[in-house]
Amino acid sequence: MRRKDREVLESARIEAIVRSACVCRIALCDGDMPYVVPVNYGYEDGTLYVHSAREGRKIDLIRKNGNVCFEVESGVELVPGKTRSGCTMKYASVIGCGKAVLVDDPQEKKRGLEIILRQHAVDRYEMPEELVNRTLLIRIRIDSITGKASGEPGA
Repeated sequence: MRRKDREVLESARIEAIVRSACVCRIALCDGDMPYVVPVNYGYEDGTLYVHSAREGRKIDLIRKNGNVCFEVESGVELVPGKTRSGCTMKYASVIGCGKAVLVDDPQEKKRGLEIILRQHAVDRYEMPEELVNRTLLIRIRIDSITGKASGEPGA
């Protein structure tokens, strides 16, 4: 990391950033071109859970190569300066890598969907079996993760 003064090293702080964000961007391998897609997600125990339709480019790419990179950010705010060149940004962000796997087990799918709902502050939600069956769940086990923050508490 170029700016060591902005590096977030504490695992609790990195986890707090992951838990506070709403959108995760996942980078997938598509031959020699990357493909990035924003997704809703949930996080628990070093794992991201993403719900998806059963078909599409993202699913095709994961089936070919489950290696992914992901990014989340929170607290993003432009801080105006006295001059145009004096502007800066407040932010906290995380970048990580992991392996994406398509989940078929109905119990794990239901648990993953509950984790996604909790990420978005939904505590109780009836989850009919039909909904669980028609939804595809992607599990990303995080292999590596780094954090960076500027202009916010703890940075």
